[in-house]
Amino acid sequence: MKRNYFKLAMLTAVAVTTMAFTSCKDDEKPVNNADGDENATAIATQFVDHTVAPTYSALAEAAENLADQLAALKANPSQSGLQTACETFLDARAWWEKSEAFLFGAAGDFGIDPHIDSWPLDESAFNTLMNSPAMIADLAGEDGDVVAGERLGNALLGFHGIEYILFANGQPKQVADITSDQWIYVVAVAGDLRNRCYQLEVGWLGDNAPQSHIDKLDDLEMAYDVAGSGNSYGWNMKNAGKAGSTYGTRTAALIAILQGCVDIADEVGSSKIYSAWHGEDVTYIESPYSYMSITDFANNVRSIQNVWMGGVEGQRDNSKSLHSYVSSISADLDAKVMTKIENALAKIQAMPAPFALHYSDPANGEAVEACAELSEALDEVIEAVRKN
Repeated sequence: MKRNYFKLAMLTAVAVTTMAFTSCKDDEKPVNNADGDENATAIATQFVDHTVAPTYSALAEAAENLADQLAALKANPSQSGLQTACETFLDARAWWEKSEAFLFGAAGDFGIDPHIDSWPLDESAFNTLMNSPAMIADLAGEDGDVVAGERLGNALLGFHGIEYILFANGQPKQVADITSDQWIYVVAVAGDLRNRCYQLEVGWLGDNAPQSHIDKLDDLEMAYDVAGSGNSYGWNMKNAGKAGSTYGTRTAALIAILQGCVDIADEVGSSKIYSAWHGEDVTYIESPYSYMSITDFANNVRSIQNVWMGGVEGQRDNSKSLHSYVSSISADLDAKVMTKIENALAKIQAMPAPFALHYSDPANGEAVEACAELSEALDEVIEAVRKN
């Protein structure tokens, strides 16, 4: 979510084949619409503990591993080590993209989203950096991660700065093509990425996050609670409607969760795909060096799916999901959202790869429309929840 983007007008309607979806098992009691407030608390708790927490914990672990691997490569470069680091990068990247349905909370309050995921990389600024011995020396210091985070600017930070060093034309670079100054840069940027991923994890999990991650943030004097209250973002969501929470009602918390899904569905279609496909900005291509744009888009939709179904795969509980709650309000509306999620995934995965080389293909327009339809269906859910 790096630039202001526009709401795409719906393209010419096309018939969408209704896709099968799995109903609640017999032993999974559906949410009772008559008890909405208690249901909202259960859904919010499931969302925090089984969607947000495992996603951010896996992201923080992968980012930590990446920073360690790149530091080792700086000291002893090898092609096999670079291959491993590229795989770890893609793992971290996947978890980040599967978090984009909940970019509110810590990600928004601390500006983490643009800090670690702005694109395109500013190649001119990068070249200037590489020609600045003083700046390279600062990045090479013990606190290079802090220097990077405070002085480089979003267009040189985060995933895409690292991607630029590690990948070219969809493949890991040859290790011999990475200069010593580039190793200094990428290690510092990866350290900053790790710190910001810790901030997301600790921000939502609070004391349940690894103590070493909490200690690192405290050492860096990085904030991670809600407006200096001492409360985690997870606590804040779970206690919606109670004293101390920024959510005045439990319904407000549900709407915040749903709005996060609307926002990313809209962005994938009307910005991430549309900008290059329609010629608005052909440089605005996410993950252009690793050629993983389409995977990014699909993982964004999977982030919506995880929120809707009440957890990441393996941790779902339909009885505490938006899927079940909305079905109790309107089975047709729940079915519509389920179908639109599956359709968006199918249309994205049908796009010709890599997007960086095929951004103008007509098939991309079908993905744009599918995302717009998903966004609109989720907007309908918000209105239904408000009225319920």
